[in-house]
Amino acid sequence: MAGYKEPGLDARRAAAASAREQALAKLKARAPLDPAAQAERIAAAEAREKLQAEKRELLKAKKAQELAEKAERASKVAPVPTEAERKAARDAKYAARKARKK
Repeated sequence: MAGYKEPGLDARRAAAASAREQALAKLKARAPLDPAAQAERIAAAEAREKLQAEKRELLKAKKAQELAEKAERASKVAPVPTEAERKAARDAKYAARKARKK
């Protein structure tokens, strides 16, 4: 009993050409696209794209509004102290610490 013999280059090329021809024949055998069905499919795709665009715009607007609200809340929370105010607070803290030690 003979072992497995690996196909040579010519056999592989012939198999590839045969497969290519079969695929081409299968493609040519398909029925042509119906123009009405194709137009319907294109219209459905356009409608779907329009809905997705509207949804993206709504999400973008919502995100922008949330960022604006977040910035507004951050500005209302606590005003940023100036350099002089920070220095005065630090000096008051040091003075209080000295007073406790005495």
